[in-house]
Amino acid sequence: MTYVVTENCIKCKYTDCVDVCPVDCFREGPNMLVIDPAECIDCTLCVPECPAEAIFAEDDVPDTQKAFIALNAELAKTWPALTERKPALPDADDQNGVPDKLKDLLR
Repeated sequence: MTYVVTENCIKCKYTDCVDVCPVDCFREGPNMLVIDPAECIDCTLCVPECPAEAIFAEDDVPDTQKAFIALNAELAKTWPALTERKPALPDADDQNGVPDKLKDLLR
């Protein structure tokens, strides 16, 4: 089982999770992070670090977010690794919890 970054990360891109990842499995896109399922070792360290509560175990991804399992795998193939914490996006706090952000995902 791997961990998955879901919709609430879009337009937030908090990177607290990156600091604790022992295998550098996070990939950075323009306005979201994803987890590379081939690199994730299921350590769970990232889950409590995410201020947006956007990271779930693959088996626990809410039904409305299941598309993000495949999306993480797809985008992880082309997005670069992120290995250190960076500032969140400028409007991250305002975007945290906003529904229906998939349309805003920048690939």
